[in-house]
Amino acid sequence: MSDSAFPLTETRIDGLALKNLVEAGLTWLRTNQQTVNALNVFPVPDGDTGTNMVLTMQSAWNEIKDLGHRHIGQMAAAVAQGALMGARGNSGVILSQIWRGIAKALQHVEVLDGPAFVHALAEARDTAYKGVVRPVEGTILTVIKDVAAAAEEALKETQDPLQILERIVPAADASVQRTPELLPILKQAGVVDSGGKGLFFLLEGMLRYAKGLPLDAPVVTVQPLSALKLQETMEVIEEGQDFEVVVDFYPAQPLDLQAFYSRLEQMGTSIQVGEGDGMYRMHIHVPLEKRYEPIDYIMGLGTITKVAMENLVAQMGGAGSSAERLELANVQPGQIAVVAVSPGRGLSRIFASLGVAAIVEGGQTMNPSTQEILAAFENLPTDKIIILPNNKNIILAANQAREVTVKQVVVVPSRTIPQGLAAMLAHDPDGEIEKVAERMMQAMERVRSGEITVATRSVELDGVKVEQGQAIALLDGKLVSSANSLEEALLTLLEKASAQNYELITLFYGADLSHSQANRLADLVRERYPQQEVELQEGGQPYYALLVSIE
Repeated sequence: MSDSAFPLTETRIDGLALKNLVEAGLTWLRTNQQTVNALNVFPVPDGDTGTNMVLTMQSAWNEIKDLGHRHIGQMAAAVAQGALMGARGNSGVILSQIWRGIAKALQHVEVLDGPAFVHALAEARDTAYKGVVRPVEGTILTVIKDVAAAAEEALKETQDPLQILERIVPAADASVQRTPELLPILKQAGVVDSGGKGLFFLLEGMLRYAKGLPLDAPVVTVQPLSALKLQETMEVIEEGQDFEVVVDFYPAQPLDLQAFYSRLEQMGTSIQVGEGDGMYRMHIHVPLEKRYEPIDYIMGLGTITKVAMENLVAQMGGAGSSAERLELANVQPGQIAVVAVSPGRGLSRIFASLGVAAIVEGGQTMNPSTQEILAAFENLPTDKIIILPNNKNIILAANQAREVTVKQVVVVPSRTIPQGLAAMLAHDPDGEIEKVAERMMQAMERVRSGEITVATRSVELDGVKVEQGQAIALLDGKLVSSANSLEEALLTLLEKASAQNYELITLFYGADLSHSQANRLADLVRERYPQQEVELQEGGQPYYALLVSIE
């Protein structure tokens, strides 16, 4: 921590003390990040709530780590600003709203006492609920509501803010345990709400610090997959490091990160390690003669699922370079610019061909932050912006980006890639922004969206029994099928969608599917649906073998 720990009997908390509490909360949340990630309802690779909340709090910490404000209102405002700009995913955005409410309540407060703490939590609750169009109970919203209520009860007996903190942490835990009773889908899946659990860990970390308990921070931390920026390692290539090696793997035992990094440092440089939903991705630059060493080493640690190897010298010389530039729309002042979130290179090319002016990399397991969305359009030469989030977990961050810019921004709440592509077909850069957005929303509602991926765990949900490793199909966000092959899952998905009643079926194949494999699947669909037009497009998206558009 930045300063020495204060005792639990301390009754006044200033800005520097809040700074320490924020750092402690972030540290404990990061320690328990994978516990939160594992609580995803659907057995699909999108268990990233813990990751999103950690990245949101990391942004808040980055904002305050060099500040020395003793005025708690000033420090809280900086925390809120950092959380706002770094917010990712629904839970991360709601967490940033919680901090926004706290900052609002403490604006003119120099030192925190019990009544001010209780008022801040009440404002946090109210701001979080107002930030969601349709609040759902059994989520992080319920937990902050129960925390605020527990604080009000505690104030009847004590005005010590740390004793109030000691009361609200178990209240948060109890609230999390009740979430399955409020949200039936949690009960079906046998999990508690992940966002609520993350908020509990954040508060518990603060309490553990106040009590002088360990926070179990690892000496070497692993990045979330969503934060892993491998393209940045291409900017500087060390002499003698001829090959780039990337390995995806599942460790057989919990990974000793310190030992893992130490061993990799003996092999090469530019080491990065990311983790998401239990899968690790290792990146390293190595000399020619050591290019197989990382693979052999990791093979002894668990199961390797994917290996990629690039000749850096050839790449930097232009041979085989995949860094193709997208031809984005050249928007003029006064025109409407569309910003689209895209999870794959192929999908980005399609969006570019349809006239988007900016692409934000992101999607499932890699939700972009408010700042990243904002940066995509702030420098465009027009003040009229339409954002296509193309994922249900990105809509709130897009809305938040809209709130922090002076430009006229409309968020067309596309929840899937097919919806976003359908919306683009209705785009008119020279139209009136509200009317164009309305036409885009109407267009996206006419398309049905399918997803084919591999189950990350066994569960029975919506009447579908799923075994880990099976191919599963989701139709408009609902689990509709589990199967032993992609072919079976795809055909069941189309049957459930009544594809015979539509005109066009488009398959967007992912990064882990070869073109020949995708062709065979497309031919199978053409054979089954001879009256429909069937198109095959390279999507390049991770984790999802196929995205399916039915229109």
